[in-house]
Amino acid sequence: MGVAGGIMLAVLAVAAAVLAGAADAAEGKAKGKYRALFNFGDSLADAGNLLANGVDFRLATAQLPYGQTYPGHPTGRCSDGRLVVDHLAEEFGLPLLPPSKVKNSSFAHGANFAITGATALDTPYFEARGLGAVVWNSGALLTQIQWFRDLKPFFCNSTKEECDEFYANSLFVVGEFGGNDYNAPLFAGKGLEEAYKFMPDIIQAISDGVEQLIAEGARELIVPGVMPTGCFPVYLNMLDEPADGYGSRSGCVRRYNTFSWVHNAHLKRALEKLRPKHPNVRIIYGDYYTPVIQFMLQPEKFGFYKQLPRACCGAPGSVAKAAYNFNVTAKCGEPGATACNDPTTHWSWDGIHLTEAAYGHIARGWLYGPFADQPIVQSS
Repeated sequence: MGVAGGIMLAVLAVAAAVLAGAADAAEGKAKGKYRALFNFGDSLADAGNLLANGVDFRLATAQLPYGQTYPGHPTGRCSDGRLVVDHLAEEFGLPLLPPSKVKNSSFAHGANFAITGATALDTPYFEARGLGAVVWNSGALLTQIQWFRDLKPFFCNSTKEECDEFYANSLFVVGEFGGNDYNAPLFAGKGLEEAYKFMPDIIQAISDGVEQLIAEGARELIVPGVMPTGCFPVYLNMLDEPADGYGSRSGCVRRYNTFSWVHNAHLKRALEKLRPKHPNVRIIYGDYYTPVIQFMLQPEKFGFYKQLPRACCGAPGSVAKAAYNFNVTAKCGEPGATACNDPTTHWSWDGIHLTEAAYGHIARGWLYGPFADQPIVQSS
């Protein structure tokens, strides 16, 4: 089973009880908790910045069935509907965050700076390692933080004290970052051994980004880890593993999940080091890993079908890997791809990203437990 698998089963044993108790006690306390929400990240949280950036309108995420569940048409979100940050905004009683690059938007309640392809590290890092051609970096973490600074007059243009109060009553969602950084060596065929070498620099970049936001006035932040790479059809379609390399219950690739687990362990350690340096700041770790593992091992708990990792929207690839419903030449939104009848029965939307239903479960777990090292909304 491996280290990650054993730990995950232990987590699963207590998660249900924690969720029931904490969520019930905290329910109803989210509305009005924050004046604003600020979001940074990649395609897991992009609400339209890539499209607003002037990317070719033929981009797959600009086509149906993206957005079919909500709002009924494509928005640039890499899902059938709402993302985690959208569910958070609704729970707080805030409007869905406008993408920061959409002109004439109201940023009175914050903005979404996330953009598809974003990395924790800047492009020169990859270029120095001969990976510039495989990185599609439209806005690394520090670039997004600069976008935040540039928009500051739209959030607060009065006294420093009033700005400090505004940010102190806002939630900053910093990530997920790291997934695209690791994709650079992985998609270039360099393997996990090379990807592990990137890990210290990626963790440091995320930590530095958190500190920069704290310096700007952030007082409550949630910093998500990465998802279990070995459970996603895009990787399962790409990898050839020995029979014993797959989880017997999940069908996920163990060594890739272990890799993701190690990243998250290092990220949590980095956040633990930041907390004593900033005693007046609340820094929360947001868990993407545990819920996806639960979607695989206990799908009925969330209303999902019990099956091997399978994209709701896609097309079968090779005969041997047809069950994953992922084909690099007919990805979701492209000719030849189709969507399943009911996305609420699937956790994987397009083999890379999640469905609205899955994002909703994760958002609830961040808000009330157990998918965060401390719930955003405390019960007491």
